[in-house]
Amino acid sequence: MSHRFVTTPLPQPPPVRSTAFYGRIVVLVVIAAVMTVGACAYAIGVAFSLDREPVPLQEWFIGSWGLVVSGERPPQQLVMIALLGIAIIGLTAVLFEAITSLMTISPRRLYLESLRYAGAVAPAPGRRVRVTVIVPAHNEEAALPITLGALGEQTRLPDRVIVVADNCTDRTVAIAREMGHEAFETVDNTHKKGGALNQVLGMLLPLSGPDDVILVMDADTSLGPRFIEVAAQHLEDDPELAAVGGVFYGEPGSGLIGQFQRNEYTRYSLQIRQRRGRVFVLTGTATMFRAEALLDVAAARGVFIPGEPGKVYDTAALTEDNELTLALKSLGATMMSPAECYVVTEIMPTWRNLWKQRQRWQRGALENLGAYGFTAATIRYWGQQLGIGYGTVALNSALLLMLITFLAIDMWIWFPFWTAVGAVFLLERVLTVWKGGWRARLLAATLVLELAYDVYLQAVFVNSLWNISLGREAHWGHVTRQGAST
Repeated sequence: MSHRFVTTPLPQPPPVRSTAFYGRIVVLVVIAAVMTVGACAYAIGVAFSLDREPVPLQEWFIGSWGLVVSGERPPQQLVMIALLGIAIIGLTAVLFEAITSLMTISPRRLYLESLRYAGAVAPAPGRRVRVTVIVPAHNEEAALPITLGALGEQTRLPDRVIVVADNCTDRTVAIAREMGHEAFETVDNTHKKGGALNQVLGMLLPLSGPDDVILVMDADTSLGPRFIEVAAQHLEDDPELAAVGGVFYGEPGSGLIGQFQRNEYTRYSLQIRQRRGRVFVLTGTATMFRAEALLDVAAARGVFIPGEPGKVYDTAALTEDNELTLALKSLGATMMSPAECYVVTEIMPTWRNLWKQRQRWQRGALENLGAYGFTAATIRYWGQQLGIGYGTVALNSALLLMLITFLAIDMWIWFPFWTAVGAVFLLERVLTVWKGGWRARLLAATLVLELAYDVYLQAVFVNSLWNISLGREAHWGHVTRQGAST
């Protein structure tokens, strides 16, 4: 089947929107929603606390050891309201998933397909795809041999590997060629990873056919041995599938801060499995795209979705993987993340590096919402940001209340109801990282340490809101791995 790109003109692009203005709108919406929910929760709590008689303390003895115990617990009506709230949140999540499913029936997608081909027939299931791997790299001589070595151990080898050397001053190019792969050197790129990928995709996509797929992966990431085999098989079996994303785990090392991140990634992978591979974000660590889907994105930029016309990646976005996910979902693309498509990726070795990385991730997510607005494709992402905002207020309020209570009393009082609630929470924390091994379980069992890590991530969220509201410039940040050239 011939592959013809039709040059029928698209509608004129809409006026360019102010990123700073819409970013501040996102901040205001998140803060207003969190304050509204918090005020409602406070009002309910105050209403149920009025005219309540204090429950007398009891003294229990276990042998010679005495315990002061309080039977205090929330009123039954308040518990029912809390359970109703949980049910509403669950139903809302189901609604979001249903909306996401309906988004795959998109007039935009059909319109772009009609422009891309003239009289062409969609490829039939079962046709073997050609896999091209693109590895963007900036001074990655230390990590690149491991990454390329893992590609050589795939159960299905790629048809082509291109290392995109972006402003490299080390041996990245030489290593790629010594290992038998192509090296594409960017020219005058000032737009980081997105700009580098745009340059190489500008060369590849015009020559691609309906059987071409492109795996974009980080130079500090190692693929699981069946990644290419499983991802390519899914794309061959389902011609409507646009992308297959990876499920990422953290590399070993870096002590306590490394284990925090590995626990976090393990929980995220569990969420993906529970959602049966339904994608939240097509991770930049490794995702396989159908070339046609990337052509659709390039054609839709500046018309249906933000960005420069003709470019796959929006270089104004701090988080190119999150933005590209929104772009594809806005065009009705279908995607998945099978458990077999796992990767092991870099973790941040210091708190300073972690702060920069998470600041970029969080701020990028908020700014992407500002660029796309409130649509069916973004509704779940708005819900996530509101959840993070409310969680920040709720957790820190609870910790502050516990501290005040601890300082105010002159004896330790046990509350069986809240002890049981805490035990359930502790069990959940341990079980959700069980796959990570004994170190992961031990860290989760301490509870206090992971709560401190959660507060740290919430501080990143608050700082992101603050920086966006002030219009401060965002910085990318790059970790130089040990052994890499400086």
